[in-house]
Amino acid sequence: MVLATVLSLSLCAPLQAQTAPEEVPPTRVQDMPTPADVSSMPLSTDAASQRPGFLIEFCSPAQMTERDRELAADAEASIGEHAGFSGFTFDGGGWSYRQIVCPALPDHLFLQYTRNSGAGDATVFSASIPRGGEGQVRIIPILRRGYSLFSPAPINALTISAFNHIRAEERSEKSSDWVGTGLCYAALAGAHPRIAAPDADPVTQKLTPALTAILEIPVRGGQIIRFTDAAATPRPMEWTMTFTPQGKLIKATHAPAALVKGRPVPQNPEVLKSWPVPQDKQN
Repeated sequence: MVLATVLSLSLCAPLQAQTAPEEVPPTRVQDMPTPADVSSMPLSTDAASQRPGFLIEFCSPAQMTERDRELAADAEASIGEHAGFSGFTFDGGGWSYRQIVCPALPDHLFLQYTRNSGAGDATVFSASIPRGGEGQVRIIPILRRGYSLFSPAPINALTISAFNHIRAEERSEKSSDWVGTGLCYAALAGAHPRIAAPDADPVTQKLTPALTAILEIPVRGGQIIRFTDAAATPRPMEWTMTFTPQGKLIKATHAPAALVKGRPVPQNPEVLKSWPVPQDKQN
C-alpha cells in the first residue's frame, strides 16, 4: 500500500507540473520607425494650388502698382543703410531697380537693384521689404563691380540665411508651393529662372516639366527641390535646394546642366516619394 501511494504521488507530480501555468517575463513594446510623414510638409505638393507659370516675372517701376512703388520709396533709406553694411555705395547715382514678382511669398516686396558701369562692371543686389511692417529690410548681395561677394550668391550662406528669415516672416498659414519657392530663391540670387513649358520641344533645346523640375521627399524627412533653369546663359543651370521637415533651407547647389531629350529620375533608396512639376492648365 505504501509503495502504491509513492507511485501515485510520483505520477501526479509531473502531471501537475505540466498543467501549472508558466510565468511569462514582462516584455517591452517598442514602436518601429516609420517613413517621413508626407502629409505634413513645409512646401505644398497640391497640384491644384500650383500656378508657377514656369517663370518669375520682372516688372519695371512703371509696371508696378502704386502701392508697391510707395512701399519701395518708403524703404529706400533702409535699403541704402543695409546695402552699405554689405559694401555697396548706394548714395551715388546710376542705380535702377525692378520688381521680382514672387507669388510664393506674397507678404514681401522684392526688388533687384543694378548699377551698370560698362561691360563686365555691373553691381547687383536684391532687397526684401516686408509688406505688413512685421520684419525688416534684407539685402542679398549678388555682384560688386562684376564679381561675386564672398561666394556666388546661389550657394552663399548669407543668401540662405536671408531666405530663411524671409520665409519665417510670411504671415500666410498656407504652405508655399514648391515650384514657386524654388524659382523665387533663384531670382533673389540673381537668376532670371525659367523652366520649360509643358509643350516644349526637346529638338529646340527645351524639356518637358517632368524632366526639368521635381520635388523629392527623403525618408528621413524634409524636402528637396530640383529644377533646371532653361534660360540661364551660356548653358542651362541645375538648382538643388534642401529643406528640413520644419521648412528651413539648409543647403543650395548651383551647377551646369546639359539639356537632353530624356533622363529617368534616379532611383534613390533614401527618397520616399517624388513629384514632377505640375502642369499649368492655361498652357
